[in-house]
Amino acid sequence: MANVIFSSTLGVALAIVLVWGFKTLAAEQWQILACIPKNKMKDGTWKSLNLTYYGFFNATAYAFSVALLLCLTASIAVPLPAVFVMTAAVLAVCVPASRLIARWVEKKPYTFTVGGASFTGIMIAPWIVWGADKVMAPWCTDGLAVIPVLAAVSIAYTLGEGIGRLACISFGCCYGKPVSESPPWLRRIFEKYNFVFHGKTKKIAYAHSLEGVKVIPIQAITSILYSSVGIAGIYLFLEENFASAFLLMLIATQIWRVLSEFLRADYRGDNKISAYQVMSLVSIGYGISILFMFPVRPSLAADIIVGVGFLWDPAVILALQLLWVLTFFYTGVSDVTSSDIALHVMRDRT
Repeated sequence: MANVIFSSTLGVALAIVLVWGFKTLAAEQWQILACIPKNKMKDGTWKSLNLTYYGFFNATAYAFSVALLLCLTASIAVPLPAVFVMTAAVLAVCVPASRLIARWVEKKPYTFTVGGASFTGIMIAPWIVWGADKVMAPWCTDGLAVIPVLAAVSIAYTLGEGIGRLACISFGCCYGKPVSESPPWLRRIFEKYNFVFHGKTKKIAYAHSLEGVKVIPIQAITSILYSSVGIAGIYLFLEENFASAFLLMLIATQIWRVLSEFLRADYRGDNKISAYQVMSLVSIGYGISILFMFPVRPSLAADIIVGVGFLWDPAVILALQLLWVLTFFYTGVSDVTSSDIALHVMRDRT
């Protein structure tokens, strides 16, 4: 019963947040969160640094993802130091990779790619877990179960990206093609269900001049799909179907990444088949092969009550807060927008 309650409660909470985001974040005022004055100009205005809702939602997605990972791994008795080491190692590689791969594929230095980070994570995560198992052997006599840990990682990633797509809506990136240019059968669906972005500083406006145009809501579809399979994955994990949970996350996310690329209008490289699609197909084959390399111990049990209680550890809370702050400033400081602020005294209130 605890497994059902945990999965369904999390699903309802995510649904509320996502519906709010779909209805709200395409508006112009939901791109810039704050402006920090930096340099004073000769005319008395200040050249300012823009902090974005993109960074806010990305940081929230990262923190949520890691919190869920800690919860799930604690439920199968993975020691906290091992989880911290693995999480830090994966993030240390994947976060920079999100920018480096985007620079390589899209030829733009000031952008990020979730697809590139995902591919990198899938490639390195099994070996980071395997390495952590060897390092932690003196303190973890039963060893780390690679497939259950990978299942927890893949579930956390899937739900994290589901939330993270709210960042894309707020910034107006990762957008779909105009509904008017879609095949008739898609047009019938998306004439009613679509996104219309507003704001000259949204990426969809300055990159493709699609402000005010009905576009396929790729970000929303991704959020709904990933959140749904993520919740299903949590239930499978807690019912100790670790390999099934891992496979569901892997195949659902990577197949959708391949398909969704055909519906996107933002630049994804010069080829008909993008580098991200190739990465996704490679990831599926690679992930399946991992199942044959690391068998699952049949005696491993999951206890979600233990997992949830684990999150109240002060070290965990502080680590999650630090992660949120670092991610916010890494992804939330806008490199492509600027602002000028005029400060003045309200004389009628002095």
